[in-house]
Amino acid sequence: MRLYLAHPEYTRVDDCMADVAEAYGGRILTCQRSGCGAHYSPMTSSELGAFLKARRASLTPYAVGLPEFDGRRKVKGLRREEVAQLAAISVDYYTRLEQGRVQASAAVLATLSRALRLGDDEETYLYEVAGKTDARPRRRRGTQKVRPAMRRLLDQLTESPAIVLGKRMDVLAWNHTAAALFTDFGALPPARRNYVSLLFTEPAVRDLHRDWRHDARDAVAALRMQAAADPDDPELARLVGELAVRDSDFRAWWAERRVNSASYGTKHYHHRVVGDLTLDCDVWASPDGSGQQLMVVTAEPGTPSHDALRILASWTTLIKEDF
Repeated sequence: MRLYLAHPEYTRVDDCMADVAEAYGGRILTCQRSGCGAHYSPMTSSELGAFLKARRASLTPYAVGLPEFDGRRKVKGLRREEVAQLAAISVDYYTRLEQGRVQASAAVLATLSRALRLGDDEETYLYEVAGKTDARPRRRRGTQKVRPAMRRLLDQLTESPAIVLGKRMDVLAWNHTAAALFTDFGALPPARRNYVSLLFTEPAVRDLHRDWRHDARDAVAALRMQAAADPDDPELARLVGELAVRDSDFRAWWAERRVNSASYGTKHYHHRVVGDLTLDCDVWASPDGSGQQLMVVTAEPGTPSHDALRILASWTTLIKEDF
């Protein structure tokens, strides 16, 4: 009998890494790879699988932000495929995890905890039955806060749309002109204020881009580039998993493993009020290592696009729903 064991290397949002160890008499097994230390316990793996099944059975697609398709579902709650995509792991790996044939790494447990919407007690139990008590995060990643210098720059940029992007390209702050151009960020729940997610899920943002496929593909490549800096981030895994479930283009472009760190370029927009705009887009990274970036779009003076931006800048309140 051979059992496949997950390894600490499997901490990414890509395909699983696994190794093989021999099972003898139902004892706890330790992987033979040098320095690994991964082990398998028949009791804990069985309980882990039962717990995962129970949790996904208690959730609906709507509860986790997935589309609900017409027709009768054959399983109660979420399908294995849906949990795997939310956690950004392979379906085969998740299936073997439920069947007790692999042991999850701490990073996989973190993404499963988010995907299955576990509370504190449930998360504690998850790590207990997985034999990873010491690996449970002592605290969640802190809330991103806009640097004061970034905030001052936003306040001083009155005619140019400007956005502060954080980790995972989260939209942390914006000026009124950016809200007038892109969307009313303030009307969105904080969890939805992600630049890449809005490109794929917010119709107004999608329709704004005249060359949406080009811009969205570049944004996916930029997100992939950022992922290298913190591949264990469970929020990143959740974001990638949810977008992969919702959009086939995102799924295909993420699988390309294309990366892009370009800090400037030209954007072509069509705004439903001021019409077509051709703007220069520049992105400056904060020098403090926070990962925050200031994205500013500008127009050449004397052009129709510059006049259109001045109209947008004249609005001193956030966009209303009838715009």
